[in-house]
Amino acid sequence: MKQIALFLLSLGNLFAQSGLIPEPVTYRQRAGEFRLAPQVGISPGAGVSGQFVSLFQAQLRASTGVSLSVKKTKASIDLKIDKSRVTQAEGYQLQISTGGISLIGHDEAGLFYGLQSLVQLFSQSKSAVVPACDITDYPRFAYRGMHLDVSRHLFPIAFVKKYIDELALFKFNTFHWHLTDDQGWRIEIKKYPELQRKAAYRTETLIGHKKELPHRFDGKRYGGYYTQDEVRDIVRYATQRHITVIPEIEMPGHAMAALSAYPKLGCLKPDGQPGGPYQAATFWGVFEEVFCAGNDSTFAFLDDVLDDVIALFPSTYIHIGGDECPKTRWKTCAKCQARIRSEHLKDEDELQSYFIRRIEQHVNKKGRQVIGWDEILEGGLSPGATVMSWRGIEGGIEAIKQKHNAIMTPESHVYFDYYQSLYPEEPLAAAGYTPLSKVYGYEPVPAYLTPDEAVYLKGVQGTAWSEYLDSPQQAEYMIFPRAIAVAEIAWSQREHRNYPDFLRRLRLQERLLKRLNIQYANRFDELTDSVTVTPAGSVQLRLSTTLPDATIRYTTDGTTPTLSSITYTKPIDIEKTETIKAITFINKQSQGRVFQKSLTISKSTGKPVTFTTEPTGNYRPTSPLVAVNGVAGTSRYNTGEWIGFQGKDADILIDLQRTMSISSIGTHLLNYHWQRMWAPNTLSFAVSEDGKTFREVYQQTQFPINGINPVNATFPPTPARYIRIQATNKGIIPLGEYGAGGRAWLLLDEFRVD
Repeated sequence: MKQIALFLLSLGNLFAQSGLIPEPVTYRQRAGEFRLAPQVGISPGAGVSGQFVSLFQAQLRASTGVSLSVKKTKASIDLKIDKSRVTQAEGYQLQISTGGISLIGHDEAGLFYGLQSLVQLFSQSKSAVVPACDITDYPRFAYRGMHLDVSRHLFPIAFVKKYIDELALFKFNTFHWHLTDDQGWRIEIKKYPELQRKAAYRTETLIGHKKELPHRFDGKRYGGYYTQDEVRDIVRYATQRHITVIPEIEMPGHAMAALSAYPKLGCLKPDGQPGGPYQAATFWGVFEEVFCAGNDSTFAFLDDVLDDVIALFPSTYIHIGGDECPKTRWKTCAKCQARIRSEHLKDEDELQSYFIRRIEQHVNKKGRQVIGWDEILEGGLSPGATVMSWRGIEGGIEAIKQKHNAIMTPESHVYFDYYQSLYPEEPLAAAGYTPLSKVYGYEPVPAYLTPDEAVYLKGVQGTAWSEYLDSPQQAEYMIFPRAIAVAEIAWSQREHRNYPDFLRRLRLQERLLKRLNIQYANRFDELTDSVTVTPAGSVQLRLSTTLPDATIRYTTDGTTPTLSSITYTKPIDIEKTETIKAITFINKQSQGRVFQKSLTISKSTGKPVTFTTEPTGNYRPTSPLVAVNGVAGTSRYNTGEWIGFQGKDADILIDLQRTMSISSIGTHLLNYHWQRMWAPNTLSFAVSEDGKTFREVYQQTQFPINGINPVNATFPPTPARYIRIQATNKGIIPLGEYGAGGRAWLLLDEFRVD
């Protein structure tokens, strides 16, 4: 029996789990271990460059403290390139035995990714010892990208290089560098010195969140740019780490900084006078001032800019933006309207398509391809363009159906300017809630794509807009570890992805993250919750943590939990309005921040709800009972508590199940014009005893808060069984507002009746 137990233990070790991120295709642990020592030599084979060997030495020295020489020794690290042994591009085979290490790559990129796996393994060991193992590995997607916006906030060269190192460590191969926008132009173009002198700077910067009115500013001039020599240095640095840098030059929208330097590139006013005056934007948003599509000098300018950019960046792709371009100025500009007539275009959407196609033709002449955000689909997609799908996956799917390449980077899952935690202590962020678990759960290839269609989906990218990333430390905090989850989505085989195991491996990576001084958010194991309404109409609060061996303790009286507080063992029944506080403990030590959840119980809680008008999109609740579950919506608006109607009126009926006396009805309305969310023209409450004849008891038409507007209707006590909530949608978003011409969202949350 003892021999059988030892055999089973040995077998378990052979197939032990890896500590690597991304998870490799196969990992087989062997008996024994390998110790790195100065007498170990590096033995490079044919085709392995001296530059790679130097990088190999430097990375191992940084992770182990051991310096290795290039020499053949009894215990050596053999480096080879062999396409017959490793057939997949960027793939590698890594064999670690007690006598040495063999690393074989399909190409030098494969060797490099094998090196990153070695660095991770050594970082998880003590005394430069790693377990013997066999690894076979290659990427799922050819495009594995991360983005960084430097227009809103400019990051120093040292941080850009550190960022590239961080991406390389987790096997990303693309750095999408967003260099121009309304708030600043960040790349030197020698033919246009005003870009450096004027467009690279704004007069001041917004303080706080853009939803806060009136806006406040710091009064300090802000800006700068990267010289062409600095750009070459970054590109060279990235190339050594097998990362392609894709530059983005925004057009035809997001052009205010450029127009501040060269105002003649803007549209004419309705009276035929030149547009402007222009200045680089000092706050965040989408602006109507765009490049004039009817002005030939616009294309001459952009062609010249792109010529410089193409000379600096060897990437196949040149990103030309194409997103969020309001057509307001084009509709009244005599030159743009003349262009529509002369080119026999139908409307301004087709004018945008004309603009993109004309730019694409110039880029193609230089031997490159354009890539743009999914708005480049508007008016017809240019023949060779690749779509970067951000407003969801629909743009990417549409491109794929047209046999165009697509990169998935949906705002809903992989935008890292969103909050990653619901705890109120989180630093200021752009908008909603995208926790690590949601990022990791994203699958880029929809099940309904056929294999022939799926070949056009080239990869996935995480995106980091910097409106609220005002320092390298804040950028890292928001990007990591969520970018590490994207790395695994992009590299690892779909069937190998497992969130609990990912967290296990992420915890093993923390030593390395700290050694590299990456200011990551280490909050991923914090308490989370869910609220449900039972079939009987009662409310239950469930608490959970992914922290191993943790005990949850909670209170209901508003005090901070201690070791003597109630131990959480099952969902908590919420029978009255109260605030739950909870915290996790390991070995009698509290872990992390205090969780807090407030729930409001009223006469409507848990009662049947009917949506006469069905909610839509991401604001369609998992159940109508979300409207009466005791939980109010928050400014992190995508947590599932807000109920939304796009372009449609709301009509909601609550059945209290018996006639009772009521005197108040409450809810909240979300008024975020910068997210296309508008308060209704009219909100009304009506009551009925029979569900047929209703009497209005309250109406409201003014919702002055730019944010969450509380509605607290009071009226004389009246008998009622049915409550009807009606709200008239704003309808079409007016000119001059974000999303003008589109359908407005109407959002409401919890309904309270007392």
